[in-house]
Amino acid sequence: MLAVDTNLIVRYLTRDDAQQFARAEATIEGSEPIFVSLTVALETEWVLRSSYRYTRERVLNALRAFAGLPNVVVESSSSMSKALDWAEQGMDLADALHLAQAQSCNAFVTFDQHLVETARSLSPVPVRAP
Repeated sequence: MLAVDTNLIVRYLTRDDAQQFARAEATIEGSEPIFVSLTVALETEWVLRSSYRYTRERVLNALRAFAGLPNVVVESSSSMSKALDWAEQGMDLADALHLAQAQSCNAFVTFDQHLVETARSLSPVPVRAP
């Protein structure tokens, strides 16, 4: 299994550099499984949104499609899937990943009032201010 960095995924998704895209494609679609950590997935979202100006919908669709490739294994795939679902319903992806990883906890505590409100209808874990 090969762990990949954000830049490989970004090259693969954006195709903005023909040579690097070809190398990323060969790696990602090659014979070895590809491991994507949650931190790499989160950084990929940030790069696509901030540097490439992808819309929220485009970023989420790209991440979901990439995670669904037959050769790709995402760390904590159930948390990633849940986070993508919540992000599609208005939650920030980083917040959604934090919350999805906290499913075994009694509560998620934050000063972010928007997260408290958004999570109320989505998360089984209570989200509250301190």
